[in-house]
Amino acid sequence: MTKNPPSGVTAGDLVDIECSDLIAKTGQAVGRADGMVVYVLGPVPGERARVRIESVKAKYAVAELVEILRSSADRAEPFCTVFGTCGGCQVQHLAYPAQLRWKRGLIEHALRRLGGIQGARVGFPIGMDVPRAYRNKMALVVDHTDAKPAFGFYAARTHDIVPLETCPVVMPQLDRYIAGLTAAAQDAGTEAAFGDAHHVIARVGSASGEGVVAVTTEKASPPLAAAGAALAAHLPGVVGIANSFEPSSENAVMGRRLALIYGRAEMEEAIDGVRFRVSPASFFQVNSEMVGKIFAFMAPQLAGVRRLVDLYCGAGTFALFFAKRGVRVVGIEENPSAVREARSNALLNGVGEMTAFLAGRVDSVLRSRRAAETLQAADVAFLDPPRKGSDEATLDALLRAKPPHVWYLSCNPATLARDLAHLIAGGYRLGAVQPFDMFPQTGHIEALATLQRADVAPLDFELKEEGA
Repeated sequence: MTKNPPSGVTAGDLVDIECSDLIAKTGQAVGRADGMVVYVLGPVPGERARVRIESVKAKYAVAELVEILRSSADRAEPFCTVFGTCGGCQVQHLAYPAQLRWKRGLIEHALRRLGGIQGARVGFPIGMDVPRAYRNKMALVVDHTDAKPAFGFYAARTHDIVPLETCPVVMPQLDRYIAGLTAAAQDAGTEAAFGDAHHVIARVGSASGEGVVAVTTEKASPPLAAAGAALAAHLPGVVGIANSFEPSSENAVMGRRLALIYGRAEMEEAIDGVRFRVSPASFFQVNSEMVGKIFAFMAPQLAGVRRLVDLYCGAGTFALFFAKRGVRVVGIEENPSAVREARSNALLNGVGEMTAFLAGRVDSVLRSRRAAETLQAADVAFLDPPRKGSDEATLDALLRAKPPHVWYLSCNPATLARDLAHLIAGGYRLGAVQPFDMFPQTGHIEALATLQRADVAPLDFELKEEGA
């Protein structure tokens, strides 16, 4: 028997809810029972579900799914056997076209509700033809529960480990590494390599087929160093293995130090004619195909761009693309090892004379007179900050320099909305916002927002339309 108590819901109640939305971070559906917001894993928007209330907080309740009473045409069958347990994907149960529509709504909602930005032009997300097997990097947790080490990902919202035999969202070569690592852990010649390992980080190049691996331990591991070549034999295409150690915290995946134990430190990737050599520790976008689509979206607007400043440039992913198309680029990046890779990759691509990379916190570097003048002389300021977004000091430096155009690439709609509001309040106008589905099957979405000074005509970015 179901009920909707007039005085509110309590733990153990069985209630029926209409599901209207999903929580991006968890994939939980959102419904209401007697005015109380209810979160439950399993349903998708547009479905009616019967749920059992598990816990009640001050403003919401959490429930478990009992049954779907009315299904949506947007429901999809999850293709991973551990979906719902593993914390890696949140929305495999939502059909891919519906994922894209939902993610567009996430950005529109953030701009409107968090940024106070009304009437923004948001394109339909540019997605993948086949939204699987796309991740070029994975970070596995080493499980020491049993006699032999095993590998997996963390369960959703916990540090419990979900054992894995395969992962359908990583590239096939990385998927084979899961089996290879498992075999190495069973091999008497390599088992000791994982004795005190916390994580294994692996990255592969879709164009080259090369892979690099880092094994994270508390301290430098002699057994791992001794097993380097034997471990490589279990990992097809691997060109380098490193020991990552001295993590900065208990939750850190990579250590602060890296010692090469086999081969070379970097693998090679190529995207739209730009070559990259990156290590397991480097920040590099996890979806090479979508990086190429971002390149293609920006390319038509580069004809009139002569000078560009790339803030938070990382290892130079976008700086090198701009330079290969004739733009002089100054990149600023806090991580000194990323700056070294950016300089090396600039030489690899023959654009050393077109680029300059400065190491330091972006806000600190921009306090110098020379950097401020460089920013003032730029045609475009390009930002690709981490999930926490930019800082106010950097945004204020932009407002003082007032380059004609600002292109802001973000993986977090909330911080994007916050930072755009700051720039708009300082005199910029919002042009186009084009989302890119860098992370299919998850609640994450990338978006490129373009702004221009009030006295400058907007560039003619062609937004994608739904169905196009």
